[in-house]
Amino acid sequence: MQFSEFDIDNKLLNAINKMGFDTPTSIQQQAIPEALQGRDVLASAPTGTGKTAAFLIPAIQYLLDFPRRDPGFARVLIMTPTRELAYQIHEQCELLAAQTHLKIGVVTGGINYGTHREIFESNNDILIATPGRLMEYLETENFHAENVEMLILDEADRMLDMGFRKEMLRICDEARNRRQCFLFSATLEGDSVELFAERILNDPALLEAESSRKEKGKIHQWVHLADDYDHKLKMLVETLNGDDIHKAIVFVKTRERLETLVGELNNEGLRVAWLRGEMPQDKRMKAMENFHSGRNNILVATDVAARGIDVADISHVINFDMPRTADVYVHRIGRTGRAGKKGIAISFIEAHDVAIVGKVERYIEQKLKRRVIKGLEPQHKEAKIPSKKKKDPVKMKAKKKAKAKTKKKK
Repeated sequence: MQFSEFDIDNKLLNAINKMGFDTPTSIQQQAIPEALQGRDVLASAPTGTGKTAAFLIPAIQYLLDFPRRDPGFARVLIMTPTRELAYQIHEQCELLAAQTHLKIGVVTGGINYGTHREIFESNNDILIATPGRLMEYLETENFHAENVEMLILDEADRMLDMGFRKEMLRICDEARNRRQCFLFSATLEGDSVELFAERILNDPALLEAESSRKEKGKIHQWVHLADDYDHKLKMLVETLNGDDIHKAIVFVKTRERLETLVGELNNEGLRVAWLRGEMPQDKRMKAMENFHSGRNNILVATDVAARGIDVADISHVINFDMPRTADVYVHRIGRTGRAGKKGIAISFIEAHDVAIVGKVERYIEQKLKRRVIKGLEPQHKEAKIPSKKKKDPVKMKAKKKAKAKTKKKK
């Protein structure tokens, strides 16, 4: 199937072609036709499945089909959990709407009201916002949602997890005149998303992106055994100096570790950007800009700081420190192998990581290959996961009897 088979405007089609897209992804093939027919959409689509274009294309087409008659506030409102996601959606929206006269605004925390004022005071067609900041503007009546005709909730599960349920319900209530509503979530499992969807959607088309298991096949995964921190660092530097590194994200477990590692990589002459929690917004945006542009082709980040990062051409994800859980591992490596490209996920594991490696292998249902780097072979064998001793039922019975006897004596 090609994008040209959808019933969309030539201006939009030309923009899609210019962006280098010709074949829609699984979620785009399902969502775009349903949305173009005016239906509400409830879609399970993790990051990296092409979900952003799946809701932006029908939104832009709607605005082209029904041009604005009177000046006013945004007609399409997109809510998303983080600033990074908001700016990434904005960037993609600008590209898709490049041949139209549509005005697109973005409103997030960390930016003062003076910057946002012109968005609210001028004609605005599409507004992309984080729920916390948008609520502030609703409360102060700087923004009115009655004009919203299409409401889109991106990564709704994460917004709910982050405690934005009350704000989301209030915004949905304010946008009660809407004609259509789309809810996109990485997963539809669990009561919170389902109950929320029931409250705000009207007879939605229920859609699911190609299963993440199929997607995982595009990511080559392996581990390097490390004797200690210094050995791990040498292997990381060797890997990052490889010719095949286009863009790499290196994950660490703490802010302290991040600061140490960034200093060591800089000393090795590597071009490194970094993200950590509680970072000023201007510095965060600068780091992401440097990574996007390729000025720095390595990004070191903690899991919290990396939430919402959606960069299309990441060639490598490197776990310098293993995550605590298997699902976080899957979320980390899902940032490579996008849009049909192959990706590489490398993990450096020390003796204390063997248990989590076992959990990851069971979770993804595949064995992670063990590889060595020439000249940096590990000196120690891989540690074994300590097995739990099975309790002897005969001994257990005898113990119980002895306990019962002592109780009777008392």
